[in-house]
Amino acid sequence: MNIKSLLLGSAAALIAVSGARAADAVVVAEPEPAQYVKICDVYGAGYFYIPGTETCLRIGGYIRYDIGAGDREGVQNVTDHQDGSSNDTYWKQARFTLKTWTGQETEFGTLKTYTETRFNFGNSSGDYSDGTSDNWQARNSSVTLNFAWIQLGGLRVGKDESAFDTFIGYAGNVIDDTIVGYGSFDTNAIEYYFDAGNGLSFVASLEEGSGDYTIDSYVPHVVGGVKYTQGWGAITGVLGYDSNYEEVAGKVRLDVNATNELALFVMGGYGTDKNNDTNFYKLWDGNWAIWGGGTYKINEKTSFNVQASYDEGKTLGLVANVAYDIVPGLTVTAEVDYYNKADSIYHASDDGLGGILRFQRSF
Repeated sequence: MNIKSLLLGSAAALIAVSGARAADAVVVAEPEPAQYVKICDVYGAGYFYIPGTETCLRIGGYIRYDIGAGDREGVQNVTDHQDGSSNDTYWKQARFTLKTWTGQETEFGTLKTYTETRFNFGNSSGDYSDGTSDNWQARNSSVTLNFAWIQLGGLRVGKDESAFDTFIGYAGNVIDDTIVGYGSFDTNAIEYYFDAGNGLSFVASLEEGSGDYTIDSYVPHVVGGVKYTQGWGAITGVLGYDSNYEEVAGKVRLDVNATNELALFVMGGYGTDKNNDTNFYKLWDGNWAIWGGGTYKINEKTSFNVQASYDEGKTLGLVANVAYDIVPGLTVTAEVDYYNKADSIYHASDDGLGGILRFQRSF
């Protein structure tokens, strides 16, 4: 056997072995079945099943940009960088809000959760004539957890807004609805909602409060409410007890669906003030306050909203806006507000005019 024949034989043997090993290494796996998101329409639009579970999830939120100007909505008396004089400027805020909802049917009723987290960048409105704060400067604000609650059947626990406000409703579809304050919002709570049928419902809530109104003992703040809802509108009443000051405040509200296009409301509040002028529930000046207004739907894209408010401390607030849906999910709102505080034991006389322009993309 010559060298040439030996080399050719060796090469053929190597090719055969390599081919056999390559053939052994190639394994064609069976394709995995594709998993698609399954729509869950039990709780409304936008929900889908979390794969492998019976829990339905919805993710949403909005991106918002606000521009404020004037005596209440703008920024006054900031220091000029060049010559140290006093200027007025805009209040601006960009916000990203992330919301999640879950729902699942159980033997004890529907198990639900809701979260809302807000991320903000901007400055703070107000008068900075005393020069003690730099909050008029734009900055990233702290992230806020506005809602994080669990609800099983009628029992809800976690971070919520006070039932003193959520059960009876907010003071109109205007941006600046608190020229006359109608109650604090942020709180941890243990709440129970009961639907008695035929439009009658109840709420009871044990609340921690927040900030200066956080409870200072094991005794919680307490809220109770009753609502009667029909096609024409609703009548609602709530009562709140502040355990820190042992004060009581209540609100009664009437909502009327006057026509298909026009919805009106009026809400009155009364609170005691023996131990402290304000408390977690009574933020208005004096014993009583009143709010009223409505929404007129001009067409399917445009609505006109108005609110008026007044309290015993002689604070008057007037707010009006036009909200226009440019396309589904994108709304522009232009609002004008006026406040007038007459001389009283609560404040010196003051008045002002301002406005807000809001762009909001909801999803």
